[in-house]
Amino acid sequence: MDPAPPIPPPSALAPSLRSVQAGDLAAASSLTRVGNFRWVICALLLFGVTKNYMDRQLLGVLKTTLQHDFGWNDIQYGHLVSYFQIAYAAGMLLVGRLIDRFGTRAGYAVAMTFWSLASMAHAAAGSFVSFAAARFALGFGEAGVFPASIKSVAEWFPKKERALATGIFNAGTSVGAIVTPLLAPWMASLWGWRSTFLFTGALGFVWLIFWLLLYRKPHEHPRVSTAELEYIRSDPSESVGKIKWSALLPHRQTYTFVVGKFLTDPIWWFYLFWVPDFLQRQHNLVLTKIGPPIAVIYLISDVGSVAGGWLSSRLIRRGTSVNAARKLTMLVCALCATPIIFAYRIESLWAAVFVVGLAAAAHQGFSANLYTLTSDMFPARAVGSVVGIGGMAGAIGGMLIAEVVGHVLQWTGSYMIPFVMAGSAYLIALFLIHILAPKLEPAKIT
Repeated sequence: MDPAPPIPPPSALAPSLRSVQAGDLAAASSLTRVGNFRWVICALLLFGVTKNYMDRQLLGVLKTTLQHDFGWNDIQYGHLVSYFQIAYAAGMLLVGRLIDRFGTRAGYAVAMTFWSLASMAHAAAGSFVSFAAARFALGFGEAGVFPASIKSVAEWFPKKERALATGIFNAGTSVGAIVTPLLAPWMASLWGWRSTFLFTGALGFVWLIFWLLLYRKPHEHPRVSTAELEYIRSDPSESVGKIKWSALLPHRQTYTFVVGKFLTDPIWWFYLFWVPDFLQRQHNLVLTKIGPPIAVIYLISDVGSVAGGWLSSRLIRRGTSVNAARKLTMLVCALCATPIIFAYRIESLWAAVFVVGLAAAAHQGFSANLYTLTSDMFPARAVGSVVGIGGMAGAIGGMLIAEVVGHVLQWTGSYMIPFVMAGSAYLIALFLIHILAPKLEPAKIT
């Protein structure tokens, strides 16, 4: 047996130890020097999405009150949701393209102004027709939020951080859905539902001040250090110039995103517009008591949004391919959504809240990665247009599910069929995404 090698004295190890420590300090110093202003931009996007969802969620929270005042039935309420979706689909088709053409800063500012005014216009509605017109205008303006937000992430973050950044700003959908059922019933009981629409709409102009003061492209921003700019641009450089829709439509990558949005967006619309009614109908909650259960549902979904983005980003940092990281995360989310199939049979209020919250969290994690696929497969200059095309498909799906749910409830009084659809949509979507884009290869756009 060979003798064990001699152990070097501590003095001999000192230089190597000092070298390791110096290397660690240098790495930490490098990370500090990079800067973090991009996360300020992410926070702006988070608050913009929060405001967006406060405006659209008001209809679902005040459904019973509005039905009492206007005499609507479930089918008419479904029509109102459909009018919003039709306008949202049309807006996605147009606004995403305009944001690519005129830039994120101006495009988002115009969209925020338009939909905030539309939200305030609900307060003046005196009939089904005028209320429907306000919903239509709101849907068209709100279509700008996700094309602008995804394009901002593509401009401000390298690929390895985009899913996390998307998950963070996408959590605004849940924050808005948490704040609204807590705030709106209280305001409506004190000052009436019209004042509630005026207040939430006016918040958009507060956000607009910060957006115009803080948002620029990274290379134009005085708060971005040279090191942070280099970090943001650490991915291979992309060509510049505008991309026509005709160059996007032939690609399987475009339809990968479109199919995913068409199948999963309607489920989120269902949660947003119908879950308050489900809790009131199934568990006998009055308007003033509905806030805490809805808040818990969307608080859980916030965790899912950030966790879904964090998980795929973490896998990529540990050496997993982008393709595997995104799809493994989406599979976990799809499996977590399936228990909602049984929600309509659960007798306990808080057990039902937990199951719906888990499914909402699964949607948010799935959605954060689905959105990130656009920046994985397309150059930043095309992201707004691709998100717009996919968002249009999701809005069309949302319009269809609004009509389905409205008619099913009117005919059967049961939420069984909608919950079965909600529990199965994500596995079907992931299967089709993998068929269309098995390797998530970038689209070769000429």
